[in-house]
Amino acid sequence: MKRKHVPIRTCVGCRQARPKKELIRVVRTPQSEIEIDLTGKKSGRGAYLCHSKECLSKAFQGRQLQRALETDISDDIKLLLERQLDGSGS
Repeated sequence: MKRKHVPIRTCVGCRQARPKKELIRVVRTPQSEIEIDLTGKKSGRGAYLCHSKECLSKAFQGRQLQRALETDISDDIKLLLERQLDGSGS
């Protein structure tokens, strides 16, 4: 019996590899908007984050998220990401 392949992605905050479903995908759309992609299928350049505030703050402090998405991230998007993490229960 074949096992299903589990896609692995790396968190830009803590640099730990985890299954894709355990991470939040942040995407820069072709229209240069930054969005949270809950489906994991939106088109655009994506970066992944763990469901923890520590990883989010590390990603912003070291500018890893900005580097991964190849764009600057506004304070509004930072607040949106923080709210998303608050709502996830972690």
